[in-house]
Amino acid sequence: MIAVLCGFLTAFLTALLLLPANVRLVKRLKAGQPILSYVDNHKSKSGTPTMGGISIVLSLFTALFYTGHDGNAAYIIVIVTLGYALIGFIDDFIKVRYKNNKGLSAAQKLIFQIILAVIVSVYAYYDPEIGSSVFVPFAPKTIELGRFAPLYYVFIFSAFTNAVNLTDGLDGLAASVTATNALFVCVIMGIAMFAGVVSGAAASDIVVLCAALGGSLCAFLCFNTHPARIFMGDTGSMALGGFLACVAIFSRMSLSMLLIGIMYVASTLSVIIQVIVFKITGKRVFLMAPLHHHFERKGVFEGKITVIYTLVTIVCGIVTAALMIVLYA
Repeated sequence: MIAVLCGFLTAFLTALLLLPANVRLVKRLKAGQPILSYVDNHKSKSGTPTMGGISIVLSLFTALFYTGHDGNAAYIIVIVTLGYALIGFIDDFIKVRYKNNKGLSAAQKLIFQIILAVIVSVYAYYDPEIGSSVFVPFAPKTIELGRFAPLYYVFIFSAFTNAVNLTDGLDGLAASVTATNALFVCVIMGIAMFAGVVSGAAASDIVVLCAALGGSLCAFLCFNTHPARIFMGDTGSMALGGFLACVAIFSRMSLSMLLIGIMYVASTLSVIIQVIVFKITGKRVFLMAPLHHHFERKGVFEGKITVIYTLVTIVCGIVTAALMIVLYA
């Protein structure tokens, strides 16, 4: 418990100290966020400093070394997070350097993501503490994936990184949803450890790192709630997605994390539905996708959308934890 609290506070205070410098540096470099033309209601946000994800990742590193860890899991998770942050940083750099909001092409990002995901997935498959099994949602049983495990892990990485990236569209949205998600992962992992379902250094490391991410994002929200003083950029959203994917695989709780991450699922499905229906019928299901932009077009204030998304995540987190307590008891 002390390590969890230390991880949270260390990351929170580090991010709180780094973010003002992050804002000043980005302003000095004139690395403001360009806004796509069709998101006309966000024109006033054009030029807002971006790449706030740098502070999030650095605060995770600080928490990692301050709290100390016995196993390799924590170091691998943070290194993977850094790898995805680097992909996002390249994307952000291209955007601000050439003053457009396209950055890397979808194919380029996918290639980089898959390369990194394959490396980690193969490692996870051959790691005796992870292997090829995943826990059945809310039950102390596992599903054996066998040789399909690496492919499933690559899918998890792709799903999480792109889902968080799609959710990052309003002030405070991705940060608040992800902070809530990470803190509830601490809770469900704690329940699983108490029940003896999971154990070892890797499980403890995951709990501490999730607490650290929650602390880092709470500090980031001090600068990112409406009106945002800095955006996390793809540097942040890619890093968060990579972090959550790695945690999902290393904890073997990927299926159980689906309910807590329901708003990520909603964002992703809204885009998939919009694209498929438009290609088939030429009509749009939503006024704009992802879903949060649809609500915004309907006249809902973005701060209210962020609060609703966060509250839904909290409710889903409570339900997940309650189900685990009942089934593990």
